Amino acid sequence: MMQRRTLLAGAGALGLAAPGLVPARAQGRTEIQFWYGLSGVLGERVAEQVRRFNESQSAVNVVATFKGSYTEVMTGAIAAWRAGNPPHIVQVFEVGTATMMAAGPAVRPAHQLLSEAGVELDPRRYLPGVRGYYSDTQGRLVSMPHNSSSAVMWINLDAFEKAGLSTTDLPKTWRQIREAAEKLKAANATPVAMTTSWPTWVMFEQMAAIHDAPFATQANGFEGMNAELRLTGDFFRKHTEFLLGLQRDGLFRYGGRDNAADPLFPNGEVAISFMSSALRSRVEREARFKWASVPLPYHDDVIQSPKNGVIGGASLWTLTARNRTPAEYRGVAEFFRFISQPEQDLWWHKATGYVPITQAAYEQAKAEGYYEQNPGADAAILQLSRAEPTPNSMGFRLGGMVEIRNIIQEELERCFQGQQNAAQALENANRRGNVVLRNFERANRA
Repeated sequence: MMQRRTLLAGAGALGLAAPGLVPARAQGRTEIQFWYGLSGVLGERVAEQVRRFNESQSAVNVVATFKGSYTEVMTGAIAAWRAGNPPHIVQVFEVGTATMMAAGPAVRPAHQLLSEAGVELDPRRYLPGVRGYYSDTQGRLVSMPHNSSSAVMWINLDAFEKAGLSTTDLPKTWRQIREAAEKLKAANATPVAMTTSWPTWVMFEQMAAIHDAPFATQANGFEGMNAELRLTGDFFRKHTEFLLGLQRDGLFRYGGRDNAADPLFPNGEVAISFMSSALRSRVEREARFKWASVPLPYHDDVIQSPKNGVIGGASLWTLTARNRTPAEYRGVAEFFRFISQPEQDLWWHKATGYVPITQAAYEQAKAEGYYEQNPGADAAILQLSRAEPTPNSMGFRLGGMVEIRNIIQEELERCFQGQQNAAQALENANRRGNVVLRNFERANRA
């Protein structure tokens, strides 16, 4: 097995090892430690999910502990593995997937865990866009889907009405988006027509998946660490130039990196925004106007039937330990079985705003009329499940993905500031990002 020096040795240097987590039995139960990175109301929902599992049976007791941000959870858990006392389960954000897969002996892949425990969970039970992200090239789950979201388009219906636009036949293509933005500007419906949060996730990763365009070789890294970025491809140049044209004509405002632009939609500054579907509760709480959430637009001169979008959020990884018993691994597998039950998944979907991870829970929600009562709550689900994932839309297995995202944002900002054109930005991002990939590959090869 390849030695994963960067992840395992580097994490140990962080000095983040947790207190000893020795095998324990609570009131005769096998104890399972679960570290997570959701705070606030969502953290309360994790605690409730664990309580529901603990009360459903008498053999296993899961102890859930908030350990800070996603990054802190991941690095802390790996450091604890180095010290020989890791948690059984750790919640890791989607861009940490390649890093966790490179952890080698620190991780027990979900398909292996479930098989050894005799727990059958057919990967096809999960929404295509969800299972694709957390599966290997053979379609086997490497981690357990948990809290998944996707990026969707948010529309201020009051602004559309002011601009004389339909509030029922909403834009589906980028051409229609530009036409709507021009009317919104002419009517002065909002200070600016549109913006985006998470510029790289939405405008590069999501757009690549939807248009079946390669973000990188080797199936976006699924097939090996020797992947190379393909940001200089025709699609990325076309879409970047499209965004620059919107900005040049006063139709688009760059709101900053990551989620910095999130407030611009609920506070009414923009009529159209591209944000995570997980912001539904915030929009419901803050917006003082009628709104809708729908799937992301596509370029109809590139693709007629858009592919699935890719997910955000996190999945659950099983960590190994020398003194870990079969009963403990079975306990983890039983917890994974529990959260994958349609009735539990449906509860999670309604309680958190994350998409259901299973097709059955989605069908049950539809049968109950949940989406008729909560229009747009299924936008991300429709986007994730509308096509079987292709090598370009399964997700991303690229080492250093967080750093690569920042590089793309830096080069995009120089575009918006007029310091370079789209072709120069993409060439720079491609070159710099490939340095990150090669560094990761060298550090993690045998």
